[in-house]
Amino acid sequence: MNSLSHIGNLRHLYLDAIDPGEGTDAPEFLITASAHLLNQKGGRNWIPVIVKETGEDKYQVIANSFIYAIAEAAGLDRVWCIITDGSDETVEVTKVLAGEELPKINLSKASRDEIKAALEYLVKLPDSVLKAVKPAIATNRIDEAPRQYWKTLEPIINLKCGITKGKKLDVLNQVFYLTPQPMPDTITDADMLKTMPTADLKVMGKKRGIAGISKMKKDELVAALSKPLK
Repeated sequence: MNSLSHIGNLRHLYLDAIDPGEGTDAPEFLITASAHLLNQKGGRNWIPVIVKETGEDKYQVIANSFIYAIAEAAGLDRVWCIITDGSDETVEVTKVLAGEELPKINLSKASRDEIKAALEYLVKLPDSVLKAVKPAIATNRIDEAPRQYWKTLEPIINLKCGITKGKKLDVLNQVFYLTPQPMPDTITDADMLKTMPTADLKVMGKKRGIAGISKMKKDELVAALSKPLK
């Protein structure tokens, strides 16, 4: 399995030796019409299916599932494939390059331009739940926020940039992920504190020994934590 001599090779594999994996959600018309065209034009899939080896002479599709579905509908005995090492990293990048998954950027470290490009992509999607969001405003507020400490995307709600809880927030998970740094014990910048969840503010207040922290509302927590340390 995973013979190094096979990795990266273009091979003409029997279709019945290949597991379709997750398959494709392409409309049936596109599959059947493409299969008809393939049979008319020589029956060779010039765009290979990307597979990983799962056993002796056994494979599984990891990308270009649409091509596999066309080959199957066309009744081909064999299909041209490229064999990969099958690692999680390879599967991820291959699916992205094949256009079957969206690439994600690390919002904890992303540049302003990367954030802007991701938001503009989401805003321009058909029937986007973010169509009323102004990317320039949202980008500035997210870029200036202490996102390096965020554990979830929920602090974006507090930035008042048109992204609210629910579907608008959930859609951001399509393009962003986080790798948060440990939260420092002391932050006194009021603007930064306002963007943080109330639960994190209370934890910070307890570490600093501020009395009555459990009963404070967010505005009170920000005021207490933003006082200069003695």
